[in-house]
Amino acid sequence: MRRLLALLVLAALASGAGAQVSDAEFRARRDSLAARLPADAAIVAFGERDEIGFPAFYQSPNFRYLTGLSEPNAVLVVVRQNGRVEGTLFRQSRSPSEVLFNGELEGAASVTARTGLALRPLPQLAATVDSLIAAGRPLYIVRDTRSYGGVNDTLTRGSVFAAALNRRTPAPVIRTADPELLALRARKSAAEQLLVRRSAEITAQSVNEAIHGIKPGQHEYDVQAAIESGFRTRGGDTHTGFATNVSAGINSTTAHHRAADAPLEAGKLVLMDVGAAYQGYSADLTRTVPVSGTFSPSQRDIYQLVRDAQAAAERAATLGAASRGMEDSASATIARGLARLGLIESADATFDPPWADRCARNPAPCRQSYFFYFHGIGHGIGLDVHDPAQFSVASATERVIRPGDAFTIEPGIYIDASRLSLLADTPKNRAFIAKARAVMAKYDGIGVRIEDDFMATERGVERITPAAREIDEIEALMRSPRP
Repeated sequence: MRRLLALLVLAALASGAGAQVSDAEFRARRDSLAARLPADAAIVAFGERDEIGFPAFYQSPNFRYLTGLSEPNAVLVVVRQNGRVEGTLFRQSRSPSEVLFNGELEGAASVTARTGLALRPLPQLAATVDSLIAAGRPLYIVRDTRSYGGVNDTLTRGSVFAAALNRRTPAPVIRTADPELLALRARKSAAEQLLVRRSAEITAQSVNEAIHGIKPGQHEYDVQAAIESGFRTRGGDTHTGFATNVSAGINSTTAHHRAADAPLEAGKLVLMDVGAAYQGYSADLTRTVPVSGTFSPSQRDIYQLVRDAQAAAERAATLGAASRGMEDSASATIARGLARLGLIESADATFDPPWADRCARNPAPCRQSYFFYFHGIGHGIGLDVHDPAQFSVASATERVIRPGDAFTIEPGIYIDASRLSLLADTPKNRAFIAKARAVMAKYDGIGVRIEDDFMATERGVERITPAAREIDEIEALMRSPRP
């Protein structure tokens, strides 16, 4: 029995179930950020706001990376003093009424003992920053924003604070430490790798369970509920890694469909782009399955082409390889496949899209294949669903896959004949439409994306989302008896 218990503990640690980032690692992160800035720099990092407690509070990834704290409305100030990096946490106290509704904050002595951070009341922040500026310290702001969709937000606490300082006379020089911090976040530590793996494991298990239960007559929200319930029952955070995407029928041709109300119809597909979060670290997994449990011949054509493109990108995803190879190999596979199916004139054929102005910098958006596959091959994952990877923050000549990278590979094909109306009446477009229209009728309404998560370690690059993805695996899972 003792040996069995030991094996179970080891298995849990290997899967990331017992993993956590140590307080020593959080201190090392602050040290590393300070080391990338001038010796006299003062760093001010803002946590997420929580004005009324609804919806559920979720900490800013940058602040969480530096502190490990999920406490709302807090601000971190870091300076180098007498050769040591020192951090102070400015926190907002709670009134007796707020304590009744939201509970007590962790005791100050406990926070200091655990994190090594000195604690001061939030109202003292402005005077402290003024003194740092008066002492001639350059000020670096870490904004309370997410790298996916919010880095230029001017309404976050950090940006509002910086704007107020800039209105002074004379205005202080304020820089952002975001690039340096994102570069640190790009390389996942051993503890972070375990957390990402656990998030991916929770996501894959929940998606397999949801696929097993799919049947005609359900709605997108039924599948969403099954997946998100699976996240929580397996220990995922209260907050998903990102907004759950369940797209049935024609909705599967929209890359970021969010409505979640459409019915699941026999003979159609349903696409699920989902990700659990575990201790703040997000996975990102997409599966596309037939509602009836068996792919039709036309669905099988498109699905297998997407799967072939993903496999080509996986073969290119090796340690030391240029990250661009994943995109190039997947795009080439899809272009050849679309030409073989008759959906485009040739793998290199072009057209005149509404976004033609972009093609001077990059010819890819003007190739006919782009009309059906219009997004990138993947992105980093971590504290954000679109977290930096080392190859995404490196210089153009250094964008290679390195140990510590966590990323997705997610090719897709989306066929909606009505979108031909988006194209201007030009000779190129007339030729493209004449070639594609009849064939599109066969594949109309089919949207397929297959996405998996990968971890690069010293041993190589490994897929960490073992959800069913081959056609026979999916069909076998959907045919198996339901509980």
